[in-house]
Amino acid sequence: MTLPEEYFGANAGKVWKSMADGETLSVKEISKRSSLKEMEVLGALGWLAREGKVEIKGAVPLLKFKLKEGECLL
Repeated sequence: MTLPEEYFGANAGKVWKSMADGETLSVKEISKRSSLKEMEVLGALGWLAREGKVEIKGAVPLLKFKLKEGECLL
């Protein structure tokens, strides 16, 4: 059995890596880059948001996400 922290933490790592170039991306774009389902991406974004690592751009339903300054690999 996988602990929730392991599941969401692992997905958050995949999402973080897929966003590390600093681009602002939609959930669909992050899903394609990370090979995660959109629902998994949302959970991972919640994890990253709780850690203060993402910015939210736009408004519902056109939300986009970006890693905060200093979180990108570039």
